[in-house]
Amino acid sequence: MGLMAPKTMLHELTISELTGKLARREVSARQAMQACLDQISRTNPALNAFIRLDPNRALADADLADQAIAQGKTHAEFPLLGVPIATKDVIAVKDQPLNCGSKILGDFISPYDATVSRKLKEAGAVIFGRLNMDEFAMGSSTENSAFGVTRNPWDISRIPGGSSGGSAAAVAANLCYGALGSDTGGSVRQPAAFCGCVGLKPSYGRVSRYGLVAYASSLDQIGPITKTVGDAALLLETLAGHDPLDSTSVPQPVPRFTGELTGDIRGLRIGLPREYMVGGLDPEVKASVDASIRHLSSLGAEVVEISLPHTEHAIATYYIIATAEASANLARFDGIRYCKRAEGADVIDLYSRTRGSGFGEEVKRRIILGTYVLSSGYYDAYYLRAQKVRTLIRSDFVKAFESVDAIITPTSPTPPFKIGEKASDPLQMYLMDIFTISANLAGNCAISIPCGFTSPSPRLPLGMQILGPSFGESTLLRIAHAFEQSTPWHREHPPLDFATKS
Repeated sequence: MGLMAPKTMLHELTISELTGKLARREVSARQAMQACLDQISRTNPALNAFIRLDPNRALADADLADQAIAQGKTHAEFPLLGVPIATKDVIAVKDQPLNCGSKILGDFISPYDATVSRKLKEAGAVIFGRLNMDEFAMGSSTENSAFGVTRNPWDISRIPGGSSGGSAAAVAANLCYGALGSDTGGSVRQPAAFCGCVGLKPSYGRVSRYGLVAYASSLDQIGPITKTVGDAALLLETLAGHDPLDSTSVPQPVPRFTGELTGDIRGLRIGLPREYMVGGLDPEVKASVDASIRHLSSLGAEVVEISLPHTEHAIATYYIIATAEASANLARFDGIRYCKRAEGADVIDLYSRTRGSGFGEEVKRRIILGTYVLSSGYYDAYYLRAQKVRTLIRSDFVKAFESVDAIITPTSPTPPFKIGEKASDPLQMYLMDIFTISANLAGNCAISIPCGFTSPSPRLPLGMQILGPSFGESTLLRIAHAFEQSTPWHREHPPLDFATKS
């Protein structure tokens, strides 16, 4: 085996760096998997990013990848061959637990693979472990999990974002080489920003939702969380494509996204929506994004001011539509078929006891709100009106993208906050999604990339969001990659000094 690069541990490699070493036989898939397991052993007790893990199975699957490499299979054919990838606990992987961060599913084991899980396996990836999340993806902090709070590896007194907080924390702390999350209103991008990772929300319909436990079906999208933009592009190439098992999957051709990363963004027009630089924006977030915009301009992009006039209505629109769809989707968790049942005197009592004991407080809150806005006498006043406003929000983006190639905003209005700081104020928590939810309402693609840090101490990562039109991932990734490769932020790792303390 060849020597590792100085000061770069095996578990710290990017996906592209690892596949290069695997292809050259400098390391084995088993060594890469063991490096992740060792790092998990050191840091996960403090972070709580992984909630389920089967090390023996993970190593056995890595051995199968090594056998495939020994038999002559190449990364040209199987681009993720031997790469350990972890999965948010809302995406089905055959014969692995599927709990959605909730007590209500008990010891449920998935009997099938989600389409994204199948595609990862077909590409040679070693899928291992279940990552923590806000229960049923309802939250912005990963504090609403039946498996406990996940902590931010940059400062374990702070939240990692949500709902894909386990995925972002695991990637940031080098517990895996990449992870899958789901994004209903920012749940890939916001935790990526808070943990200093890259988080990509594909266009609605770009990636199959088959095997994703639904929160809000018209908003949900599966996306990768990675260490670099190049890795995100590689995973999107693997995950994307039409799927007849998902009626919302769109038969669009899948570009070779990794080939779009030219580093040249000269002549591209980037829009700055005046409505997004709102009061309440943290000064360090604003300063970092402003500096990033100037940097993109120095790379040759033309920056222009635009307007998205219905932005102020996005939060209310989102929380009506999302909770209404959640109310319908979560009705299936009733204790009859596969839930952890609480017996009752009759079927209504059984339903009440099962859901009362199985669902957490935030899930109950959103189900009740969604049921209310769908109820007789309120449907037109709330749900129908919200759908009309959603159309106006989408129209704002369609008009904006007639004159610009991408739009820049902060990912979150603040740096990661302290655990428990907003837990008693749901409205303040919901406002954490103010910059991200519009992309879900409109069905656009969006990415969060590292763009700086707060002043010490503690030194916390900050994220910039780049929004693109529907199925505009190629340009989105090109801009993100050009920025990333000309700035230092993605090269920094959290100190993880807590892992060495007894």
